[in-house]
Amino acid sequence: MSDEVLGRIAAALERLAPAPAAAPNFAATAYVWHADPDHLQPVETVNRVDLSLLLGINRARDTLHANTVQFAKGLPANNALLWGSRGMGKSSLVKAIHGEVQATHEALKMVEVQREDLPSIGRCLALLRGRPERFIMFCDDLSFGHDDAHYKSLKAVLDGGIEGRPENVVLYATSNRRHLMPRDMIENERSTAISPSEAVEEKVSLSDRFGLWLGFHPCDQDEYLAIIRGYCDAHGVTITEDVLRAEAIEWQATRGSRSGRVAWQYFTDLAGRMGVTI
Repeated sequence: MSDEVLGRIAAALERLAPAPAAAPNFAATAYVWHADPDHLQPVETVNRVDLSLLLGINRARDTLHANTVQFAKGLPANNALLWGSRGMGKSSLVKAIHGEVQATHEALKMVEVQREDLPSIGRCLALLRGRPERFIMFCDDLSFGHDDAHYKSLKAVLDGGIEGRPENVVLYATSNRRHLMPRDMIENERSTAISPSEAVEEKVSLSDRFGLWLGFHPCDQDEYLAIIRGYCDAHGVTITEDVLRAEAIEWQATRGSRSGRVAWQYFTDLAGRMGVTI
């Protein structure tokens, strides 16, 4: 076979399996992991709110903040699962705490991994392992359905297999489900598996690998109104208590729910009507 033919074959193989992207210089504070091809995309501006504006979740805020400070200082820290009601600030809290702690610990970075990219997470860990920086690996809105084996890839992050989880990586995940899987999926395992207890154990053991479980529950009306008032004060929106109360309660009634997300949506509408830029 001629050298020309061998050269064309080699070029074709390189196109089919391109070389992995070079590691970034980690000058940014946050990244998004992408697979195929593997690379860390820098995020210039993280979409976050100030930590002081996250009200009604004081216990979760204080616990996660203390854990993050420990990790940023190079001390032992736990992986954290933030679970519970939708719209109560789970992902906002992770991003806000990263921003708060990173301001005094510049080596603290955040890497967001999408659920569909979990099978490649081992390669991402290999890229981060041994770096001087500290990385919060962030998986938002994490859950698994029937016949979804992605959760097995996540176990590599939590337990690390034979290599162990990199010392400079901690995982923060958010989910509406405490065990990351739908209840009917767990119940189905109990009713159909040959060894029901073993089958269920495999499904729920993933959440057991998180050292911190932080629950988020629906806010009451006073907390809901306090959240909106906090937004108004922070952004200079002037409105009387009576008008705010009447409008905010009507807004949440039309949405059929009351949460931090609904409070922000009402505030966005209010700021727009008031001509205030946020």
